[in-house]
Amino acid sequence: MTRSSWLLIMTVAAAVVVPVLASAQTELVVWHAYRGREKAAFEQVVADFEASQQGITVKSLAVPYDAYADKISAAVPRGKGPDVFIYAQDRLGGWVEAGRTIEPLDFYVTPDISERFLPATMEAMTYQGNVYGLPMNFKVLTMFYNKAVLQDPPETSTELVKVAGSLTDQSARRFGLAYWYSDFYYHSGLMNAFGGGVFGEGRDATLDRPENVQSLELLLQWLNEDEILPAEPSTSLITELFNSGRAAMVFSGPWFMAEIGEDVDFGLALLPRIDEAGGTRMKPWMTIEGAYIAEPSENKDAAFDFILHLTDTAAATVMALEGRQTPARTAVYDDPRVQEDPILAAFREQVEYAVPMPNFAEMTMVWSPATTAMNSLVRGAASPEVALEQAQEDVEARIASLRK
Repeated sequence: MTRSSWLLIMTVAAAVVVPVLASAQTELVVWHAYRGREKAAFEQVVADFEASQQGITVKSLAVPYDAYADKISAAVPRGKGPDVFIYAQDRLGGWVEAGRTIEPLDFYVTPDISERFLPATMEAMTYQGNVYGLPMNFKVLTMFYNKAVLQDPPETSTELVKVAGSLTDQSARRFGLAYWYSDFYYHSGLMNAFGGGVFGEGRDATLDRPENVQSLELLLQWLNEDEILPAEPSTSLITELFNSGRAAMVFSGPWFMAEIGEDVDFGLALLPRIDEAGGTRMKPWMTIEGAYIAEPSENKDAAFDFILHLTDTAAATVMALEGRQTPARTAVYDDPRVQEDPILAAFREQVEYAVPMPNFAEMTMVWSPATTAMNSLVRGAASPEVALEQAQEDVEARIASLRK
């Protein structure tokens, strides 16, 4: 074969192959649970990513939150799920232990990338020394107060009881403080202020530790002795009380803003220091929403490019200003528009006094026994010591079964 003939054949072959390659597209499937303005902001970020890429499209699917975790657990390990999914860190350990769910990212994540985020948020994406996601947003409890009822929020627990007591009238169903104190997640702020917690060394359960007992004793004092809290709290009751001006203060997270009436003038402040715990400020659990790559994904490089985009400063700023999220990306809080937003600034300040919720696989074994303990406690069916001892026994049995 002559050189000219060979060149002619190669030219024809190239003409056939190149269009096929040029038309090839990588489609990333992404699952999330956003709704409303959060969803609109997320879709804007996705569109910005697609516009910056050649050959990559993104198909995003909003999954109902109630079914979301179970859907991930069932579909992803079988290769029937997305390339990327967004979820809080509390299920991270369980999914890692189950296998074939979350891809470790140590190959991709350099120190330069890790340093872009609030330290605690990156810690929450780490399990047994390996990084499994990039943090997008954090959620944490703080204090909401109705300015029509209260102008100066209390700084300490002593002030809290005094101010809340002066604003409480049980007969009129008016309260100085209202929050879902019977829920273990909402109780975490008091628990962590006393130095309590759920796990000790070796990830063994420590629900019955003395510090946890002390935190429950203070809660009972607020409820039964100081009488500054409503009985049988619920999210609907708390919202109704706050919007009607019959709850001066509420401990809640950013989701509460969607429940506040448009005519309510409210402010945010740090959760108080607890004098009974040596002046330590309340430290609620922080949940961190992470972006994860599904282990069975065949598009891991493109998926990482996508989650890197989701967590860059520009995207995080869109999620903050348009989606009303609180991003984990540190540089967002240097933006004057974010600094001037009192809500975003307040949550940024509170996160300095927060503890990442444990991401151990064993954490899923805690919720049911802890819920039973809290309900027994506030109904007066058990003392703090007894309620926590029973919860400890239950959690230990569940963890033993899990580890088998």
